[in-house]
Amino acid sequence: MKNFFLCMILSLAFSTIGAQNLAVLKYKGGGDWYSNPTSLPNLIAFCNENIHTAMNEQPDTVDPGSIDLFQYPLVHMTGHGNVFFTDEEAENLRNYLQSGGFLHIDDNYGMHEYLPKELKKIFPNQELVELPASHPIFSAAFKFSQGLPKIHEHDGKRPQALGLYANNRLVVLFTTESDLGDGWEDTEVHNDPESVRQKALQMGANIVKYAFEN
Repeated sequence: MKNFFLCMILSLAFSTIGAQNLAVLKYKGGGDWYSNPTSLPNLIAFCNENIHTAMNEQPDTVDPGSIDLFQYPLVHMTGHGNVFFTDEEAENLRNYLQSGGFLHIDDNYGMHEYLPKELKKIFPNQELVELPASHPIFSAAFKFSQGLPKIHEHDGKRPQALGLYANNRLVVLFTTESDLGDGWEDTEVHNDPESVRQKALQMGANIVKYAFEN
């Protein structure tokens, strides 16, 4: 196990030197992990133009139990429904996050009731904690003095950015009652005003910059 863990660390370190690309997490449980197909391509284009990343135009897809996970400094997860990780997938995700990886989970409406129990498999001794508006992720590239922006109505509750930590580093960001991914979609998908889309894209760029640099 120690040798395996060391290989994971080296894999992540070597992969992030050569490229910094994004991947979508293809999880089990019935939730639509593939939702918002135009979101990440639009976010990638925005980041490449505005914060000088050089990511591939299209995100990859990665399974939570795959060694390929360690190729990506940032993995994105979204959907509307159930989420399930096997024990092996949870261990792989834990090793990935403790080795320098970052997981952004964006609730596309309906994940909140299923997600906490699966995150417990990854970090059994932690509870999701809300990030204060002063957290560096809200000013990594663009300033959000009030914290996470509200993009879509959902249940009318305030948006929340919740996190989990490893070695005093934020490694899991769960955004809920905001729906950043919908804001990243092509304009005609939700007909959001451009000002709303810009807020979503700017917050997304903050997440990318924070994940790549921390």
